[in-house]
Amino acid sequence: MCLTNLLSLATLVLTAAAASWNATPFNPASVPLAVRTPYLSAWLPQGAGTALNGAWPQFWTGSASFFDGTTYTFLGDPVVSGAELAIQKSLEFTSTQSIFVMTAGPVDLNVIFLSPVEPTDLLKQSVPFSYLALSAVSNDGGSHTVSVYTDISAEWVSGDDSLTVNWTTTTGNILTHQVMLENQELYTEYSDHIQQGAAYYSTLNSSSVTYQTGQDAVVRAQFINNGVLANTEDTNFRAVNDDWPVFAFAHDLGTVLITATDPVIYTVDDVYQPRSVYFWSAYSSVADLISDFIGDYSTALRRAQAFDQKVQSDASAISSNYAGVVALSVRQAFGALELTLSKNGDGSWNTDDVLMFLKEISSDGNVNTVDVIMPAWPILLYTNPTLGKYLLLGLLEYQATGQYPNAWAAHDLGSSYPNATGHNAGNDEAMPLEECGNMLIMALSYTQKSNDNSLITQYTDLLNQWTGYLVAEALVPANQISTDDFAGALPNQTNLAIKGVIGIQAMSVISGMLGDTANQQNYSSIVQRYVPQILNYATSSDGLHLTLNYGNESSWGLSYNLYADKLLGTNVFPESVYDMHAYGVPLDTRHTYTKSDWELWTAAIMTNTTARDMFIDSVYKYAADGESNQPLGDWYETLDGTVDGFRARPVVGGHLALVSAQITN
Repeated sequence: MCLTNLLSLATLVLTAAAASWNATPFNPASVPLAVRTPYLSAWLPQGAGTALNGAWPQFWTGSASFFDGTTYTFLGDPVVSGAELAIQKSLEFTSTQSIFVMTAGPVDLNVIFLSPVEPTDLLKQSVPFSYLALSAVSNDGGSHTVSVYTDISAEWVSGDDSLTVNWTTTTGNILTHQVMLENQELYTEYSDHIQQGAAYYSTLNSSSVTYQTGQDAVVRAQFINNGVLANTEDTNFRAVNDDWPVFAFAHDLGTVLITATDPVIYTVDDVYQPRSVYFWSAYSSVADLISDFIGDYSTALRRAQAFDQKVQSDASAISSNYAGVVALSVRQAFGALELTLSKNGDGSWNTDDVLMFLKEISSDGNVNTVDVIMPAWPILLYTNPTLGKYLLLGLLEYQATGQYPNAWAAHDLGSSYPNATGHNAGNDEAMPLEECGNMLIMALSYTQKSNDNSLITQYTDLLNQWTGYLVAEALVPANQISTDDFAGALPNQTNLAIKGVIGIQAMSVISGMLGDTANQQNYSSIVQRYVPQILNYATSSDGLHLTLNYGNESSWGLSYNLYADKLLGTNVFPESVYDMHAYGVPLDTRHTYTKSDWELWTAAIMTNTTARDMFIDSVYKYAADGESNQPLGDWYETLDGTVDGFRARPVVGGHLALVSAQITN
């Protein structure tokens, strides 16, 4: 018996069908497989019931793919002669793993995709690698001879399949296929794929392993017909879509009994060189990094299991549905981040100069978008607030140079990831109230959680500047957009006023921390004057809810910005505001859509569990409804669960608002 797994690209249409396997905690629309960075982001588009071997895994855009197989196909959707489909028995996902059991006749194949989340270890978190582990076990009590095949294709390295690639295979203790574009374009994307660097596919070498590179049909037929590969390399470098070159391994697992075989470990990697990824401080070559990463699998799995267990325990204390949503959100949130560092004048690495960069995936593609960091902030507070500092530092350092001309906080560090070139003309998307409030709230939140005053000490002048803008503008907001820019600009937005006064109070607290009692008292007195006025302007005549904007009696909106008041413990707004009636699930009365991050921020401020669980359960229902086949989107219709355009965005880190608030408080 041969069990195989191959890689190629396909554009497909999914037919929704009820899943026939056991799913824990539920069947998501798209299952995270290898999700570590903006460029290593592979997903299984499952929809309502597509098995691991029923569709090509894809890049988050829906245009790239992963693995395939023959004899028994257990992963991917290839066209191969003589192959039967393995039957998916189960799917389980955790915060770091997606685990499938595929039945191939008398053998069960255990397929584990592990994308480590190592928030307290900067070196390990910076590694852009992911694991695939395969093991087999007899399900009929008999003994069986099993081999497995896997390959990757050149689609890993570009969003343009017409471009020429070249490749090498390195032998030794570790077998590594490397594939890269022939003509590299630095800091350039095509269809959101980086056009520089290389993809690596590796496994430990042994007498039971063979390899081959070449045309997909040829290499796969070699395994189907012979059970092994030819240990040969195709040197006819060509375009990605020219006879579809693939890079394959075959493993002979030997005799499989009722005890599972030791896992065969593969690593898939996408390495390019921005500012400089943190892991370069410890490794002189990719080969050394691959060797350590493969060798670390067993301990990495134990660390992942401990992390998964902690997240599951903390989230389950709120509800089982909440725990499921959180588990699906973790890899997606961390998959938008890259840790970097600079070099000293002598060429050595400066590990004291760490910056983290975030890609605004699937919406604008900006670098370190402030109103994307803000909704994702809870996962950083929960896992390691220092990561939040590294995200804020680039924004603060840039604006402290004086190159950004506006009086308010910048929207982002650059229009097109990974180019953090700023906006010296001041023509970034203007969200003055939104971003000033966000920066002040996050600066205080980080300081409270970490007991590190470095940000507020070094950037006091900037923080005071932004507070001055809020003092002038927050009481009666002008016609501005909020983070929900798709909803359009609106004057007198209650939610912007709420964020503004919480931002002012945050600066009052910061001033007190710095011993500036004059500003502490001044900002606090301003807030005390503003809050009653805002509530007078924004409270409906029946006193049951806040309006979307002042004077619009029939309107309402999710006042999710109140979460910051609870998070910081600033107590700007009286408890009576939190006891106001929750008006449904839509974001506000202008539309029927909502956002999952704001739903769960709102859940975190509910004063009774019935209202809290209503918000949680609505997000769970959406995440599990099978109406989509793309990575979790945060913007969707409340009427039917239709996704409104966003996917795979890091804002799902905001789904951890409830556990983050618990830890902070």
